[in-house]
Amino acid sequence: MEIGIELDADGYLGDRYAKHADAAHLYAGTPTRSFPFELTGIPEGAASIALAFYDLDSIPVCGFAWVHWTAACIDAGLAEGGRLRFVEDASNLGALGMVQGRNSSAGRMAGGSEDPLLCCRYNGPQPPDCDHEYTLRAWALDYMPELAEGFWANELVWATRGHVLAEAGVDIPARV
Repeated sequence: MEIGIELDADGYLGDRYAKHADAAHLYAGTPTRSFPFELTGIPEGAASIALAFYDLDSIPVCGFAWVHWTAACIDAGLAEGGRLRFVEDASNLGALGMVQGRNSSAGRMAGGSEDPLLCCRYNGPQPPDCDHEYTLRAWALDYMPELAEGFWANELVWATRGHVLAEAGVDIPARV
């Protein structure tokens, strides 16, 4: 499986999906418009797709990997020829029937937001100290997990164990 994403002319995630988004692309001061991307090579027999978008470069800043977005229960039957397109703003649109988990904004160490539009959706990159590389990972699973809206990232990890048919990952730079 592979993930395809278009970066800007300088090789970064587009501003509208990250720290430099204009007011129209912010919610509560946070970029919440998810970027478009495509999954290809989804294997036959896959029942669902799950994904996670996180920042390992945040560890020296806040002490943990910041989870920006998790989603699961995406029907792999929606793929055409092993290809599935995630449209711009798929998170806010709830595209592809995705069930979305909590991001780090929901955690007590990061403010503990209970607003589902902030803590259970895509939170775009906002690197505070230098350019960061963000990781997008996707898994094709052999079943449809029973995850409810607002699941935690650890629940996603447990739900994928022993069920991964294929996986893909890509690192996406975002500017400070």
